[in-house]
Amino acid sequence: MRKKLWLLNLLLLALLVVLGAQVREKWLEARHRESVVLGQPLAPLPPPYYPPLAPVQPVRAVSYAEVAQQMLFSADRNPTVIVEVKAPPKMPHLPVFYGLFILGGAPTAIMGENPSAKHQEVGIGQTIGEFTLRSIDRERIVLEWGDEKVSKRLEDLVARDVKPDSNASTERTGVTPPPQAPNAQTIATPVPAAPSFDLGSGHRACAQGDTSPPGTVADGVRKTVRDGPFGPICEWVPAN
Repeated sequence: MRKKLWLLNLLLLALLVVLGAQVREKWLEARHRESVVLGQPLAPLPPPYYPPLAPVQPVRAVSYAEVAQQMLFSADRNPTVIVEVKAPPKMPHLPVFYGLFILGGAPTAIMGENPSAKHQEVGIGQTIGEFTLRSIDRERIVLEWGDEKVSKRLEDLVARDVKPDSNASTERTGVTPPPQAPNAQTIATPVPAAPSFDLGSGHRACAQGDTSPPGTVADGVRKTVRDGPFGPICEWVPAN
């Protein structure tokens, strides 16, 4: 029995020696193969191909149109700004000119804001309605309205009687007025010698149709007639 055990142990030992020798041989082969493979120089690979990048576009304002159209600080988110432009004010009608005083000093004009307004004396720098008198002489007058200056001839501002339009009255009533007789004459009603409205400084205007001769005295004033740029100027001055 003991001999069999010894024989079995010897067989196992021999088997281990053979297996160890084979393992060592395989290990040596692996080391040799590794040294051969790793010892060879590696050929460099070509670099990969990368396509060129797109060029950088310049910054343009139109690119941010959407940002402007969606403004966070606008209540209606609308980029359109509506600018309300007020229409310039319209110049009113020019005042009416009645006469001019040049008595050794600065000239004084007799004017009215409109034909139906009261006459008043207007000196240089004074206002008449919305206009300011800047200069006046025997031919022209310069008025200022805001930043605009208007230069007119005196005769352009003289009040003129407006005759009614016969055609307009015919259209309104539908009745054609009868024609006037060709030989009809207008009979002027005599006007008594009496001064009219006050012009200031004791001077008073002559009533329309007054036919009394110059030098006539009435109500403490004397009638005078002098030549003016547009014809005779009639006025009543203090008699004393």
